[in-house]
Amino acid sequence: SWSMAKSVTHALIGILARDGQIDIYAPARVPRWNRKIRDPRKAITVENLLRMESGLAFSEDYSNVRSSNVLQMLFGRGRLDTAEYAAGQVLEADPGTLWSYSSGTTNILSGIIRDTIGANSAADYRGFINDSLLQRIGIHSAIPEFDAANTFIGSSYLHMTARDWARFGLLYLRGGQGAGVQVLPAQWADHARIPTPNSHGRYGAHFWLNAVD
Repeated sequence: SWSMAKSVTHALIGILARDGQIDIYAPARVPRWNRKIRDPRKAITVENLLRMESGLAFSEDYSNVRSSNVLQMLFGRGRLDTAEYAAGQVLEADPGTLWSYSSGTTNILSGIIRDTIGANSAADYRGFINDSLLQRIGIHSAIPEFDAANTFIGSSYLHMTARDWARFGLLYLRGGQGAGVQVLPAQWADHARIPTPNSHGRYGAHFWLNAVD
């Protein structure tokens, strides 16, 4: 799937927000950022992460293995715990001021999902994805991949048939409804479509907008 998985991560955050388990405008609950009293990363909200405006340094470069964070996260030293690796990056800008596309940002969100639902295994996390989202819209082919820390690698690895990807697209096209049931919160599809200002209209919330000019 590569980055199409990011949009599925957006849907999972929306489900938890609907159920009152996540406040997207509150600081993200990331354990690493609370180990020090004055860690400036504590100010990063879930909304900052959804809009790729965390301010964390992250090189989304697929050509230079020495300087690339994404290659290290997926295939190198960060592969065993992708969320922890991404959360360990330093701030290069104040949260909410700089848009920078980052697969690491999505895996931080996936780690938050894992901790919020109390997943102690990949099977627990997979069950949440299936029960709360995929099976409710008729998707049965999905194979998500997980790292050794039981985190769904929501930046990149969700295998599905083309027909099932179309079903997921229809979920957003229909305002979060699937099979006549409101699967996502009301207005959550609109949340994905609202342009992130610092992206100059190119990006919403974990969705590319394909905007013209």
